[in-house]
Amino acid sequence: MKTALILGVSGQDGAYLARFLLSKNYAVHGTSRDAGRHDFSRLRTLGIRERVVTHTVSETGEALPAVIETLRPDEIYNLAGLSSVSRSFTDPQAAWTSIADAQIRLLDVVRAIVPAARVYHSASSECFGSLALNSAADERTPFAPLSPYAAAKVAAHNATAEFRSAHSLYACSGIVFNHESPLRGEPFVTHKIVSAASAIAAGDASGQLALGDLSVSRDWGYAAEYVEAMWMMLQQPEPGDFVIATGESHTVEELAAAVFAEFGLDHRQHVVVEETFRRRAELRYSRGNPARAREVLGWEAQTKFGALVRLLSEAARRASSAARARQ
Repeated sequence: MKTALILGVSGQDGAYLARFLLSKNYAVHGTSRDAGRHDFSRLRTLGIRERVVTHTVSETGEALPAVIETLRPDEIYNLAGLSSVSRSFTDPQAAWTSIADAQIRLLDVVRAIVPAARVYHSASSECFGSLALNSAADERTPFAPLSPYAAAKVAAHNATAEFRSAHSLYACSGIVFNHESPLRGEPFVTHKIVSAASAIAAGDASGQLALGDLSVSRDWGYAAEYVEAMWMMLQQPEPGDFVIATGESHTVEELAAAVFAEFGLDHRQHVVVEETFRRRAELRYSRGNPARAREVLGWEAQTKFGALVRLLSEAARRASSAARARQ
């Protein structure tokens, strides 16, 4: 039985990855900043909390060497760190410490203790910055970060490649484009739109949703599928970096229109633009080219935009019905 260690197991990706690895008969361990107090609600939602052994590892990684020394994991997935682009502008040090410094520390610990372990790092589509309209980024596209979050992800990606070259580690980065699910947290625009549409349809809201720039475009996929690509990357004979994306891009307004329509609503009657929600340096257009993942890994996104909207909307509808039944 293989052992996997997931840094950031309490997040959306960590929970889905834990479930997937358990289905592959792995012994799954995970970390969070305070495992003793964390409720691991996403693991509970997926019904796997009791099957995942959790450990406390802070953002500075002080406990990391001891955990890795004890477990000697075959695979390590780094999904931890600050995940909010907007927050990185107000706290750039937190972004750098939890993303760039943390990845370098992980690689150094692996090199010293378990050099045969395979390491996955989650990079981000934010690394590319804003692309030309109708273009798509692949593994050769130059990085042009527009936020402290993206700059930290670029540094972590580069460090991963450097350790792979200099120390012969099996270490790779998945350059992951936006991926959503019913487990997505509140700060993200997909969650805001789906939650608002569901509440408005149920008569539980004011009838309005304030958003920022509706014209920005993103490549949105389904998180539960993306974690499978992460695992596939660590099963290859040689390590390499891959863009993980659907290959499609849609605007925030298209997303809002599709979601509100799922609830029988017209988004134009409910969505208002609020200037305070605009980012300081907005990424205008984003789309990934997943050709290499398809050709080398045999991975391709199955849940495209329309199916993703229906999946998220149906999950919100079920949650709303369950909440009403408890009242």
